[in-house]
Amino acid sequence: MSGHSHAHNIQLVKGKADAKRAQTFTKFTKNIVVAAREGGNDPSFNFKLRMAIDVAKSVNMPKDNIERAVARGIGGGEGEIMAEIIYEGFAPGGVAILVQCLTDNRNRTVAEVKNIVSKAGGEIGVGGSVMWMFEKKGVISFFDVSIIKDRDIFDLAVIDAGAEDIVSFDNGLQIICEVKDLKKVLDAVEALGLKSDAAGIEYLAKTTMKVEDPEIKKQIEELIEKLEENDDVDAVFTNEE
Repeated sequence: MSGHSHAHNIQLVKGKADAKRAQTFTKFTKNIVVAAREGGNDPSFNFKLRMAIDVAKSVNMPKDNIERAVARGIGGGEGEIMAEIIYEGFAPGGVAILVQCLTDNRNRTVAEVKNIVSKAGGEIGVGGSVMWMFEKKGVISFFDVSIIKDRDIFDLAVIDAGAEDIVSFDNGLQIICEVKDLKKVLDAVEALGLKSDAAGIEYLAKTTMKVEDPEIKKQIEELIEKLEENDDVDAVFTNEE
């Protein structure tokens, strides 16, 4: 798996203590609100909403919370306007980093993100400074590959639907595809009776860099953790191997 990804974020969320559950729900509520506002309240016709709800369910977000978030989205919310912003820069060791945020206050978010990154020894740059190192892809993740009983049938089905690559990591795998093919590939997965642990649009590094220094590696991990603790940060992507 190339670099830090949104699937990794979800995997970490599943292992977090209940004390952080409220913060986790806040993040996923924002995604549901925005998706419903943009495309309506029916996940059958609103693919972005379908993905947002699936992710919320994967971390055991209560049905009532999900329904309230959808209602806020189609009802216009309480006057808030959410914006999706990506900040680009460098983590310690020269590792490229993208910080994807969902916020109702740009000034607050940029100040907080810059503060977190600078304190860790990194810096936020101008737009376009590192985005060229990444490509936008559809990613479907399984954290436990053992649920796939017949890999030949599975691989053929997703490749036929548009999968470009199938990448193994730890005990799981990721299906990589063009953004335009994500729904088709996800439908192919579900037609096999399988449910992915995460599905969405991610920024994957075109090439990765290996960090040899254990101290620098630790600093990067701590930076990512600090960013993910921020309510406005939706996902973090890097080109670290």
